[in-house]
Amino acid sequence: MNVSIHANADAANTAAADTLAQFLLDPKTRNVMVAAGNTPIDLYKRIAQKGLNLSHLNIFVLDEYVGVPADEPRNCASLLRETVRDGWGIPSAQFHSVSPMKSDALESVLRHEERIASLGGLDVSILGLGQNGHLGFNEPGSAEDSTGRILDLEMISVEANRKWFGGDYAPDQGVTVGLRTILATRSVILLAYGLHKVNAVHGMVSGPRDSRNPASFLQTHLDTHIFIDRDAASGLESIP
Repeated sequence: MNVSIHANADAANTAAADTLAQFLLDPKTRNVMVAAGNTPIDLYKRIAQKGLNLSHLNIFVLDEYVGVPADEPRNCASLLRETVRDGWGIPSAQFHSVSPMKSDALESVLRHEERIASLGGLDVSILGLGQNGHLGFNEPGSAEDSTGRILDLEMISVEANRKWFGGDYAPDQGVTVGLRTILATRSVILLAYGLHKVNAVHGMVSGPRDSRNPASFLQTHLDTHIFIDRDAASGLESIP
């Protein structure tokens, strides 16, 4: 793990944008997975402002809320269409999302992972960190070799969802790419900011490598870059 601590989220996003831009411009980079939510949106906007030619990339959405309408502007696919597909100039045919409809969410994410595999796997993944250490909606208890699936969410995740949707929705299920696909990514960028992420960051960086904190599986990933602010880092005694 390459862990870098910054004064605040703005400084961390500046550094993360420089690292991400290098990854995206690498001739080997073709397949990129992106997370939605509050944390990475500013990063995506910073990449858009750089005016890079990224039209060759295939973009894969990491996860989706189950049961939220497909046309809801705050769901993962809608948010990432605006900030990544449109912001980065990605052709529509190269933007791949997952269905939020319970009737076909599982089939959708399995096709998603099949498409990733058929294209040679992921070159870059941009991740946030759940308060319980989840990656995507891979909640605590998720196996290191887990595949795409629908999960029941822990209450801390449900409440985070309720806050995100301003009380309009509080989805208690999510559909997500599995940890096996995430951990096979060539290069990972993970962002975590704020005091509410202290325990998750500590478990990810310094805790045991086990399913109680799924992000801890990144401890042995060969090229993970973690950007945190001083608040999120305040529980760390040392940096690996």
